[in-house]
Amino acid sequence: MRRLRDLAERTPAGRERYVDLLRALAITMVVLGHWSAAVIVRDDDGRPTGHSALGDLPWAYPLTWVAQVMPVFFLVGGYANAASFTNLRARGGDAAGWLLDRSARLVRPTSVLVLVLGAAAALAHLLHTDPTRTREVVWFATIPLWFLVAYLAVVALTPPMYALHRRFGMAVPLALVALVGLGDLGRLTGPVQLSYANYLFGWLAVHQLGFAWYDTRPDAAEPAREATRPPDAATPSTDEHPGIRRLRLPTSRRAGLVFLVGGLVAALLLTVPGPWPVAMLNVPGSRLDNAGPPSLALLAVAAAQIGLILLLRGPAERLLRRTGPWQLVIGLNLVVLTVFLWHLTAAILLIGLLDTTGTLPTPAAGSTAWWAWRVPWLLLLAAVLAVLVAVFGPVEARSSRHRARRTAGRGTTTRTVLTVTGYAAVVVALLVNSATPKSDAEPLGIPAPALAAYLAGAGLLRLLRSGWGTRG
Repeated sequence: MRRLRDLAERTPAGRERYVDLLRALAITMVVLGHWSAAVIVRDDDGRPTGHSALGDLPWAYPLTWVAQVMPVFFLVGGYANAASFTNLRARGGDAAGWLLDRSARLVRPTSVLVLVLGAAAALAHLLHTDPTRTREVVWFATIPLWFLVAYLAVVALTPPMYALHRRFGMAVPLALVALVGLGDLGRLTGPVQLSYANYLFGWLAVHQLGFAWYDTRPDAAEPAREATRPPDAATPSTDEHPGIRRLRLPTSRRAGLVFLVGGLVAALLLTVPGPWPVAMLNVPGSRLDNAGPPSLALLAVAAAQIGLILLLRGPAERLLRRTGPWQLVIGLNLVVLTVFLWHLTAAILLIGLLDTTGTLPTPAAGSTAWWAWRVPWLLLLAAVLAVLVAVFGPVEARSSRHRARRTAGRGTTTRTVLTVTGYAAVVVALLVNSATPKSDAEPLGIPAPALAAYLAGAGLLRLLRSGWGTRG
């Protein structure tokens, strides 16, 4: 508590506390959503397995317009990445140094999860556990890595995408939305593979809006230009790109109302009479999925969410000026990625414990017994996750505390290449793991090539953060 109080007292006056609150709320809603919708059943061999209750609760589909909060996370991620990138550039750092800096917070907690799951799978292999069963358990525990693959890719593209934002402003996300529309057309008229680029275009569009939000700060105009210009460059007289009129993100309450109403109307048109499902989360057995990859309907809901965010900004900022709520937000943000990464592992551990003791309920989704089980289920899961966060959370907290001072300077070309190589290895490894079917026989839970690539990439980034490769 003392550390949280110290951090709260040292919070800069200009910090956008609302961004931190939104990040904490988004992850909390993801965790509660996954837990609440879980249905535990037994397979033909009597072993527990699970699926989402959405397929059994069609009346809940409209609720997913609030529960689908990944757009909020990418929005605040864009704001935070713009802030850290411009700040590092202002201190003389470069894009590779910034990427290495961000990898500390993102890759370290992920590495802990990968190593623990790999060690547990290896132990299960030594105990002659069916490798297909091992893969199924690890696949379930690593579902959060689907999201992390997209976010890591967006982070890596921040330097060039921020440069495009500085030149063209809101025209960039509008162009990305148009590309998502083309991908949707391909998915509706052909195989889903025609829309796979939407995994990148869709989340990039929301991430760009985070850049635009960052630019609306009262002191944003001149510092933003300074931070994106090399230290030895001449000061432009008016703008970085004279003659180009950039569209800017409106943030007034009227704009918030326009975003909210316009987004809801567009989402209704795209789902009720349109081709897209009403649910913004995956429904088992559904041919179309608004989130996999992101569709125009999901982006319309994202616009409505942005409108709601703008409308609630004033009351939220007044709340966050109070010490208690702000300390709570700080505390959760210190371990927010750990909470996200481990929340499904908590479910696996609890299910295993209850199954071993013969106390695991398996009521049908939507039944009275299933609803009655929701409260104790959530409380027990929260207790298990609290233990996991207490054990593994300090890794993320230390990454947040120490990363910036190690990577502030400019590096060599070799160091830049090594940074990009290490980061790419991590992203590709996580993508391969997520794309590998859960029914495959994997003695280590994670495909061996993916595990080797991940460890090599994460190890290389760790060496670079320690200062190796700085000279020469």
